[in-house]
Formats: sequence, structure tokens, C-alpha cells
Amino acid sequence: MATGAPTEQADGWRERLFWWLDGSLFSLCLGSLAVVVVGGLIQVSFGAFSMTIVEAWQAVFNPNVILNANAWEAFILGGEVPEMNRRSLIVWNIRLPRVFVGMLVGMNLAVSGAIFQAVTRNELASPFILGVSSGAGLMILLTLVVFSGLSAFLPLIASVGGAVAFLIVYAIAWKNGTSPVRLVLAGVIVGTVFGSLQTAFFFFADDIGVVQSAIAWTTGSLTGTDWEQVRMALPWTAVAMVLALLSSRQLNVLLLGESTAESLGMDVEKVRFALSGVAVLAAAASIAVAGIVGFVGLIVPHMVRNIVGSDYRKLVVGCVFAGPALMVGADVGARLALSPVQIPVGIVTGLVGGPYFLYLMRKQQQMGEI
Repeated sequence: MATGAPTEQADGWRERLFWWLDGSLFSLCLGSLAVVVVGGLIQVSFGAFSMTIVEAWQAVFNPNVILNANAWEAFILGGEVPEMNRRSLIVWNIRLPRVFVGMLVGMNLAVSGAIFQAVTRNELASPFILGVSSGAGLMILLTLVVFSGLSAFLPLIASVGGAVAFLIVYAIAWKNGTSPVRLVLAGVIVGTVFGSLQTAFFFFADDIGVVQSAIAWTTGSLTGTDWEQVRMALPWTAVAMVLALLSSRQLNVLLLGESTAESLGMDVEKVRFALSGVAVLAAAASIAVAGIVGFVGLIVPHMVRNIVGSDYRKLVVGCVFAGPALMVGADVGARLALSPVQIPVGIVTGLVGGPYFLYLMRKQQQMGEI
């Protein structure tokens, strides 16, 4: 008995320190990285400026850019880009930023969806279901149609719209506290109302260019993104990812149910609201640079959960890698499917996500509550 206790204690420490040494999680992360790298290399190989695949890849791995601190300072912090050859300038200043934005968007949406699913204990929860995307879309259309002079602040306005929409959802769901079911129902109500208002605004748009821009925003598109969008999303993404990783224990406790969580000393309402805030921050960072990309926040947590299980320490890490893989892969499809015409990436994620979700519904006996 005396020798058993230290052994069990040592095993507990090992589990806490090396939980991430999991074969399925490692394989998922490695496979996702491979998809991002291959997808990124394909993405930079095509564009209006003609160059061979070999020339494009040489520009990507140009040591004069990769090892140039001044170049990275200009990319990340802004400023004048140092002198480089034309191919490197096109690849690094125009084509690669689109890949980086796709990675950030996928990461944010996947983690946001995973958090919302834990907060509501519902596998169907996502930024779409809980009204965040609808609120952002409504503010985008309102700005483009009515307050076109504020178009320069569109990303910030979209983020505020998403946050305000979720606060409305929370207020509707509140009745001496909230519950997962009421949050989902309130999200559906707010999303439906805001979606109807979005449709109504299209009738007030006289300029076809405004309509096309609005459709691009509300469908989700990475066309035309550059380092400015990377700089815009990167700090908020970093904050959201760190908070999500640090909150994995609280997310696991929430999955046990409210009564169990309260018996373990958790203030469920405060934790639920704080974690929802992290999810809204992540979703808003995505919407601000790419518009409303559907299905990523819904299906990526499902895919990761099927591979690594429901432990949020592994699930959040898996989403950080799998989200970018799905977005970069989908953007390659959006770029090349009808080349030279580029379709919004949100259309591709919807075409992929719909059948996959149908497959999940047919495969699982019970779907909805985690």
C-alpha cells in the first residue's frame, strides 16, 4: 500500500504533464500541417502573373526573404517592404498572405465552434447557430447599403455586430441564469430575425457593386486579402487561442453538466459567459477579415472529436491545426474550381460541410447533446 501511493501519484503527474503525447492527436496535427503546406504551395503557384510552379516555390523558400528580419517586420508590423525580386514580391506580398489569413480564419472558427459546443453541451452549436455570424452579416449589409462612408471600418463594425448579437442572445436566454437549451433556442431566434433583415437590405441596394460586395462578405471570401488582414487578425487570434487552451479544464467540467460543475465549486454562469466571450472574440476576428464562412465552426470540432475524443485539452489543440487545414484546402478549391473565376470560399465549405454533417447524422444514433 505504501509503495502503491507514490506510484499512483507519479502516474498522475505524468498524465498531467504528458497528456499531449497522444498518437491520434500527433497524427492529426502532422496531417493537418501537411495539408496546409501542400495547399499553400498550390495556392502560390497560380495567379495573374505567370510563373512556373518551380519558380513560385523558389520564391516561397527564398532565403533572402525568409531570413530577412526587416522583411518580417514590414509584413507583421507594417512599413516599407525591403527590395526583392519580382517573383518573391508577388508571392510574399500578394499570394502568401491569403494562405496565412485562411489559416487564422480556420483556427478561429474551429476553436470558436468547439467552445460554443461545450458551453451549450450541444454538438449543433456554432457561431452561426448562436447568432454571432448573423449579427455580423447584418452590420455588414447595413454599412454597405446605408452608411457606405464607413466602409473602411467594415471589419471593426462586423466584429461589433457579432458581439452585440450574442449579447442579445444571452439576454433572451436569461431567466434566473441561462441554460444550454435556452441559449441555442435564443440563437436560432436571433439568427432567423437577423437573416430576414439581411435579405431585406438587398432590396435597398441600388448599386450592383454594393450587392456583389455584400454577397462576398456574407458568403465568406479570402479574395484580395493581404498582410493588412493578417495584422488585423493575428493579435486577436493569439489572445483567443491562449485563452481557449488555458480554459480547457473549465470546458471539460462544463461537459459534466451544471449540477456536477457547481458541486465542484464552479460558478457556472460566470464561466459560461466568459468562455462565450472567448468564442465570440475568435469568431469576430475571423469575420472581420474574411466575412461569414459557414460550416467550419460546426464540422471541424466534430472531425477532431471523432479522432482524439472529447477531452478539451486535446480537442482545442486539434482544432488549432485542423481548422487551418480545412480552410486552406477549401480556398484552393475556391481558387481553382472555376479558374480563372474565383468563387467565395464559404461556398466550398458549405458544399463540403453539408454532406459531411449528413454523414455524421446517419452514422450516430444520438446527435445533439454532448
